[in-house]
Amino acid sequence: MGKWKNTGKRHKVQILWALLTNSYLVGYVQGKIYRGPLKNLCVPGLNCYSCPGAVGACPIGAMQAVIGNWNFKFAFYVAGFFLFVGALMGRFVCGWLCPFGLVQDLLHKIPFPKKIKTFRGDRILRKLKYVILVVFVILLPLFLVDVLGQGAPYFCKLICPAGTLEGGIPLVLLNRSMRGAIGWLYIWKNILLVITIILSIIIYRPFCKYICPLGAIYSVFNPVSVFRYRVEQEKCTDCGACARICPMQVDPMRNANHPECIRCGACKEICPVHAIQSTGKFCPSKQPWPNCQKIDEKK
Repeated sequence: MGKWKNTGKRHKVQILWALLTNSYLVGYVQGKIYRGPLKNLCVPGLNCYSCPGAVGACPIGAMQAVIGNWNFKFAFYVAGFFLFVGALMGRFVCGWLCPFGLVQDLLHKIPFPKKIKTFRGDRILRKLKYVILVVFVILLPLFLVDVLGQGAPYFCKLICPAGTLEGGIPLVLLNRSMRGAIGWLYIWKNILLVITIILSIIIYRPFCKYICPLGAIYSVFNPVSVFRYRVEQEKCTDCGACARICPMQVDPMRNANHPECIRCGACKEICPVHAIQSTGKFCPSKQPWPNCQKIDEKK
């Protein structure tokens, strides 16, 4: 995989956002979860509610918490949050704002004899995240409910390695009572986390590609989001550099807003003729978005 300068800038934004959304430092000292008013607000990326430093709620966790009960007010808020963030940015959130995406990025920098870009069955396996979204985030919490009509957060409880890393492990280490209550579920979640870590060293963002239900939701908005990519065909020389450098194995020439694109910017930077541009920037004229970029170039 090639290297590009934009990675450093992107990682700085990721680190800053991770610190902002996990700024409740007292939680790491006391081993307690922040429960203030900000916890009612969702953050764009996958950031565990149970992380001692988390000041906001994970949207996937919030969806599971309300989808099976009668709290329509909060359910509408979560649905509206997905629509707003998705329509505005699409999977830009995955590439620039998700803390667990940053963890995978850094793990992939660890040297390994053979990095795997793709393999047989890769494309089919990427559909798994949509199955997980439907089954574990929607159907199970919707239909398997308790006497109060509330479903359990099955994805967080049974699968999510981000929750184990950010919430489960810190809380167990900081609370002696929790260490005595460790059972098979905690062991299972840690096994999944170890597998995810190992795969992240070998494969670029395996959790994002194959498992993450949040990425599945945002991917639907990629082609229609305000921030998206476009290719100026009159400039393109069809050199293939953009497809070769893409860490998510997307070919921008065929589909610049493919559902797998996380807007990392590698294709834009590597293009020798600057044929790939991002739209959705502020346009001082009344021109439509495709013409706005051309006006900026003339300036």
